[in-house]
Amino acid sequence: MSDETKQGFATRSIHAGASPDPTTGARSVPINQATAFVFKDADHAAALFGLEESGFIYSRLTNPTVSVFQERVASLEGGVGATCTASGHSAQLLALFAVMDSGDEFVASNKLYGGSITQFGHTFKKFGWTVKFVDPVDPENFRKAVTAKTKAFFTESLANPGGVVCDIEAIAKIAHESGVPCIVDNTLPSPALCRPIEHGADIVVHSTTKFISGHGNAMGGAVVDSGKFDWSQNDKFKSLSAPCGAYHGLNFHEKFGEMAFTMFSHAVGLRDLGPTMSAMNAYLSITGAETLSLRMRKHADNALEVAQWLQQHPAVDWVSYAGLKDSPFYALGQKYCPEGAGAVFTFGVKGGYEAGVQVVDRCKLFSHLANIGDTRSLIIHPASTTHRQLTEEQQVSAGAGPDVVRLSVGIEDVEDIKADLDQALNI
Repeated sequence: MSDETKQGFATRSIHAGASPDPTTGARSVPINQATAFVFKDADHAAALFGLEESGFIYSRLTNPTVSVFQERVASLEGGVGATCTASGHSAQLLALFAVMDSGDEFVASNKLYGGSITQFGHTFKKFGWTVKFVDPVDPENFRKAVTAKTKAFFTESLANPGGVVCDIEAIAKIAHESGVPCIVDNTLPSPALCRPIEHGADIVVHSTTKFISGHGNAMGGAVVDSGKFDWSQNDKFKSLSAPCGAYHGLNFHEKFGEMAFTMFSHAVGLRDLGPTMSAMNAYLSITGAETLSLRMRKHADNALEVAQWLQQHPAVDWVSYAGLKDSPFYALGQKYCPEGAGAVFTFGVKGGYEAGVQVVDRCKLFSHLANIGDTRSLIIHPASTTHRQLTEEQQVSAGAGPDVVRLSVGIEDVEDIKADLDQALNI
């Protein structure tokens, strides 16, 4: 294979990390279901366990099929390495695990997937981690929230459920001035539409369950390391820049340089937390990634046409999609996602809560479920499902008011998508 860094995105989405199987000649990546791998001899085993040599030990740590997917996602995002996990939530846990200690803080956008807000604001308290949520529309809000205990910034490139585009470059600049890494969830646009590392992000996370896998059949997450953050610039990141007792005093940043974060995530994160991606899910995700560039162009084209059409529909009050020229996030969308603002957005139905429920129930082509990123078009009414435990005021604040309907526009024929929405809206 030619130098991978010189190859185009579509080529790398098919070939990165993979080659014909040396034993059988199989061109497709094999599904390696083995739990453990035989050592050549005692010295080989010692070198692997001592992190002196790379290779396969036990599938909780490393697996040949998962390794291919890790290399592929890292290549597509422009990172030096990646760690794949069992889900997007476990990817977020692993990303912060490397930098956080009990009593530490991180600053996060308040325009996040609802599950992330719950994970950060409630569950992470059990680790002694504190989150400070800020409005990312003004990047300076991140600076105002920084304290001596701050260890990271976290934001989404395109906010779920849609419409808000974060100024990654500005937020990353403030993070670096504060001596902390900028972590960006790039699930919604995928690297086909947005590559945060090119704009200053240090770590990129994904729920690969969504657009990278793309077919609604494989759970997974990924943490991609840019390799650009200096973990030894201060004394904040001792897991990476101080001696590790579990490895006889090994200093990850000193030993592995730009790969320190990825090596720690495998050697400590996967070893001790265990959120491992299965070989089968890695295989399905590899297969999905091969068509990522084609799918995302179709997703984005369909979404823009549907959003423009909904703006003119008499049953619709408003549409929030960064691809629309009247969106307050249009300029940022053009900067960070010039080939399309993704497939997920929200709109408001005239008639409020009851009308929103009826629209969802009347859809036939759209599937009513709590997921995004499928080849199929998906729909949900957040106020009656994912956000029903909140008060109406809280729902509105979260962008999930009574009239809100969220779409994940698929890659079907766009006229069929519009026809299904039209008959559902004409109630």
